[in-house]
Amino acid sequence: MKTIYRTLHALCGLCLLCVLFAACNDDNVSDLQLSGDCLIESIALDGYKGNIDLARRSIVVRLPETYATSAMKVTSLKISDGAVCNVREGETLNMDAAKVLHVQNGDVYLDWTLSVLHDEARITQFVINDIYTGTIDQEAKTITVYVPASVGVTNLVPTITFSANASITPQSGVAQDFSQPVTYTVTNNSAESTYTVTVIAIDKPHALFVGAAQDMNDLDPEAKAACQWMLGNVPNSLYASFADIEGNAVDLSECKVIWWHYHVDGGVDGHDVFVAKAPEALAAKNQLRSFYEGGGALFLTRYATNLPSFIGATGDDEWTTPNNCWGQNEDGAELCGGPWTFRIFDGQADHALYQGLVTGDNANEVYCTDAGYHITNSTAQYHVGTDWGDYPDYNAWTNRTGARVLGVGGDGAIVAWEYPAHDGKGGIVCIGSGCYDWYSYTFEAGYTENFHRNIAIMTQNAFNYLMK
Repeated sequence: MKTIYRTLHALCGLCLLCVLFAACNDDNVSDLQLSGDCLIESIALDGYKGNIDLARRSIVVRLPETYATSAMKVTSLKISDGAVCNVREGETLNMDAAKVLHVQNGDVYLDWTLSVLHDEARITQFVINDIYTGTIDQEAKTITVYVPASVGVTNLVPTITFSANASITPQSGVAQDFSQPVTYTVTNNSAESTYTVTVIAIDKPHALFVGAAQDMNDLDPEAKAACQWMLGNVPNSLYASFADIEGNAVDLSECKVIWWHYHVDGGVDGHDVFVAKAPEALAAKNQLRSFYEGGGALFLTRYATNLPSFIGATGDDEWTTPNNCWGQNEDGAELCGGPWTFRIFDGQADHALYQGLVTGDNANEVYCTDAGYHITNSTAQYHVGTDWGDYPDYNAWTNRTGARVLGVGGDGAIVAWEYPAHDGKGGIVCIGSGCYDWYSYTFEAGYTENFHRNIAIMTQNAFNYLMK
């Protein structure tokens, strides 16, 4: 009996709550004003009208390329009848960053994003036949591309990267006759720029990037990234295969520097492994030795640092190759949690290789990567110490190799060094540090390049230094 009573009592209480809730709910709904619109129908900043996207509730005001945005006046604003906005006509806004406009009409509101977009009209990359990258002078609006004489210049296909929202004439991907300079016009709303593109066919390059692949497009991603940088930043430079060198297919009479950046997944550990994995290079060693002994310079990075022992730079001792080498696979590269560095060797801070670098907290360190970058840590270095016996100390290493220490790792291993030019022979700069890395197969969210710029800066320094 008590159970029935309690159940009836609970049911009555529940019904009462429902009635009260319904009444309260009806009262609130009757007070809400839900009939008004919250549209921004038009807006202008400094007289420049905004482009309104209703679906995204966004407004973009297009401006000339160099227009100042820190103090822009709302010269007109029209919103829905009966609505109010947190920004009013006549108000001055700092549009260096986007603004949120809150439009309310009764109890209904919408937020709109207001931003500005400069009408930039620039070519940012110009590549011929997907291989030869042009050097762009943004101030002079000129682009210079070097191609081998064997390619010809009358039917070349450019791939052009230019400003977002812009158009270009002639179009990217359309073959052109570059026997004379060709002009390209980029148009973006109020902005327009005209670039003059000159293609220079060369049969006597001043710099070469070499590799085992017959075509640079067949290089591994690490070497290809390095090669593309050189073609876009070192004037009168080309790619050539070791077969080209061996067969004397390239005229080296005016070549100042040959660069070989050699990557192998898993590394190249020691003299015998290098012999087994680099047969193309060793097939051309006589030609490379003649180039070196005739005064030509070499820039050798990663596992290419084995080469000096085979072209006479260390006398007749082939067994002076780096004795401490390793590396990871490109598709499983290690994630950098922060900058990776190596140390400038004592007394070498003024060396040309280290000038103009982006500096970190420690002035004696060369900062090479940033957080979010993936690196294979491909290393070709010299272990120094009595525990191994090869090189008890730095003096012993110098006496045997004839080289000069430029940089060392955290454990004191030699990771950057130089064979100075002497007796008519060219100079050789070597970087075997795992920090020297051109290609990340992916980048973590939020990645920003800062210290990684030092890879390109050091490389440019090496070319400037060796070409002298």
